[in-house]
Parts: sequence; C-alpha cells; structure tokens
Amino acid sequence: MHDIRFIRENPDAFDQGLRNRGMEPLSAELIRLDDARRSAISEAQAAQERRNALSKEIGAAKKAKDETRAAELMAEVARLKESIPEQEKREKDATEALEKRLAEIPNIPNLDVPVGKDEHDNVQREEHRFEGSRQLGSGKQHFELAEAWKVGIGPAMDFEVAAKLSGSRFVVLRGQLARLERALGQFMLDLHTTEHRYTEVSPPLMVRDDAMFGTAQLPKFRDDQFFAGNVEQIGAGAPEGHWLIPTAEVPLTNLVRESILSDEELPLRFTALTPCFRAEAGAAGRDTRGMLRQHQFTKCELVSIATPDKSAEEHERMLACAEEVLKRLDLPFRVMTLCTGDMGFASAKTYDIEVWMPGQGTYREISSCSVCTDFQARRMNARFRAKGEKQPRFVHTLNGSGVAVGRALIAVLENYQEPDGSVTIPSVLQPYMGGLTRIGD
Repeated sequence: MHDIRFIRENPDAFDQGLRNRGMEPLSAELIRLDDARRSAISEAQAAQERRNALSKEIGAAKKAKDETRAAELMAEVARLKESIPEQEKREKDATEALEKRLAEIPNIPNLDVPVGKDEHDNVQREEHRFEGSRQLGSGKQHFELAEAWKVGIGPAMDFEVAAKLSGSRFVVLRGQLARLERALGQFMLDLHTTEHRYTEVSPPLMVRDDAMFGTAQLPKFRDDQFFAGNVEQIGAGAPEGHWLIPTAEVPLTNLVRESILSDEELPLRFTALTPCFRAEAGAAGRDTRGMLRQHQFTKCELVSIATPDKSAEEHERMLACAEEVLKRLDLPFRVMTLCTGDMGFASAKTYDIEVWMPGQGTYREISSCSVCTDFQARRMNARFRAKGEKQPRFVHTLNGSGVAVGRALIAVLENYQEPDGSVTIPSVLQPYMGGLTRIGD
C-alpha cells in the first residue's frame, strides 16, 4: 500500500516508478481521489462544528427567553442532523475509493533496480558452478528418471494416480524418493535455524482475507488462490472461510500485523517448511510435464522484519542464506537481479536464484528473495518505535525461498543422475537418508 502523503509531495518520482514498471502515471488520479476524500472530511467536520456551535447558541437564546431565535436555531440543527449521515457516507465512500485504488497499485522499484520489460532484461549478478571437476551437462529429465523406478504398486514419481486423486498438476512420491523430499526440507530447516539464526515457526495453512491482503495476494491475485469455505455458504453465494496459503510468507509476515515493535526487537527472522497451494491460473500450457509447476508443493520460507535503515543489508543476508542451501548441495546456480518489469507486485527489489536443470538444459528459478520496503507493513499496520522517538514508523518486510523443496528435488535428480538411471545422494543429505548413498538402482 502506498502513502498518499508521499504521492502528493513526490508525484513525479511516484509516476517515474510506475513508468519503470511499464505503467501509466497515476499520481494525478490519486490526488483527485484524495482531494475528494479531504473535501468530504472537511464538510463533515464543518457540519459537526456548526451543530456544536448552534447548540451553544440555543442555550443562550433560551437563557435570554428569545424563543423565536431558539426555534430557528433548533430547526437548523434538525436539518444538520439529517444531513450529517449523508456527509459521513460521502466521507466513507471517498476514503474507500482511494484505499481501493491504492491497493491495486504495485510497489515502486528501488532506484538501483534495472529498468526493463520482462525476464529478458534481468541482469545476472553471479554464477556458481560445481565445487569439484563436474561440469554443467545434459541428461534425462527428472520424471524420465523417477517414473522408471518401481516402488510397490507404481512408479516412485506417479502423476497418473495423482490425477485420479486430484487432477492435473499433482504428484504422488513413493519410497526413497518421498524420503529424499523429506530429507531436503529437514536439511533446509536445520541449516536456517542452527546456522542462520532463523526462528522456526509452524504456522496455520489457512488464513483469513486480512492476512492475504496484508502480503498483497488480495485483491489483485484472487484467481491464483485456493479457497476453503463451508459448502452451504458457498452455495448460498456468500462464502465465509479461509484461503490456503500460496506461500508461508503470508502467515509468517502477518505475525507482526497490527503491532508496534521496539527497534531493539528487530530484525525478526522466521522460517517455516510448509505445503503451498497455487491455482496457477495464468500457467495454462506451461511446464505440463513433471513437478516444475504444481498446485501443491513444499517450500522452506524465509521472512525478515527489519528497520528501514537495515532492510537492504538484510536483503543481502537473506540471499546468502538461500544460496548456501544450493552450495551445500553442490548444485550449480546463478543469481539474477530482476528488472522492473519482472518483479512481483509487492517487491521493491528482487533477486532470483536459478538452478541448473540438465534435463531441460537451462536454469530455472528455485528461489526469489525480495525486499518489500514498507509496502506490506502499511497493509498490515505493522510498526516499530525507535528508541527516543514518540511516533512509530512502519517496518520493512522481506521474504525469500530457502528454497523450494520440489525444485531442489528435481535439481538433485537431474544433476546427480548416473548413466544406469540411478541417482547419487548428495553427501549433505546422506545422514537424513539413513546413510543411503544412491536411489533408483
């Protein structure tokens, strides 16, 4: 959410930020809406002040036994009383119109974000190859490997039975492959909590509208979400229920909603390993084979709550924490600074980590680390009070994947595949696999 006062004072800078995102200028429209809101507030306040003043005059007229004057004043008070609800409604409507419009506008990019239209204008920041002599190579895709491994009544990676259970974009994992997925998630949690000093959280997987609004999934991205409501209420056209979280960013960031922290408590760092649920409404025809794009997947999330002067430093730290996961797994990756046209709605700056996928012969995103400045904090009313200051200020929020477990599983399968179709287990995961060094043989 944007600060209308900033927009009024810096209309050119605000409009330039929107232009950098490929949008038309909006400051004039927003200032008109704010003018209407201010006018409605002034009219309502003036009417209330006039009513209060008239009440005093009525008392004076009655004290002076001027009944005619008192009657005139009482008639005016009655007219004002009738008009005040209408004026209050105009004020409410004007405020809602401004807030609705502000809620639809994405965050303004930081000044150091490269300006561009789409992913082709992203800028590579660094590249990390294998630690040893291994080279980037080609090979089978993950599903070609894992569908060939038979476990009991079906393959280790089973899309066919998942489709019978739930439809497309779901998967059933069996045997040691399921254990490998669990091992990856546990390894990430252990790394982030023991070495990177994040606090582990087990959050709800379903949240209310306010939480989704706070992190900006609502209202703009409603069609990308899954909703769980009472069947009878949905049938009646007035659903009440909860949203399945598209990422643990939602509950973790909202842990500080409607609160005032002290600067001594910051930064706060949270991590969670959760299922995530996404409708993938805009992904028709994309990545239809395999596990790359699923309606349900597991992700290890990182969230930081920081003071404004420390958020840029925290962003770099979060990126390093996510990178360390891939370094420990010895997976090749590169880091991209997203351009203004490819950033997420709430982001002011984003780094994407892309891991090498030999089966596709390309890099694919496995983590996004974003700083959202005070954009989400305003929507959540999350503030802090600095030592010696009376007025609280909005915190800065950051989020990142540390990392997506399903895509890490794909990367391990494809980068550690052997000529015979088996897969070597990275050494850092072997303790989580009971000492197992290979699967699929």
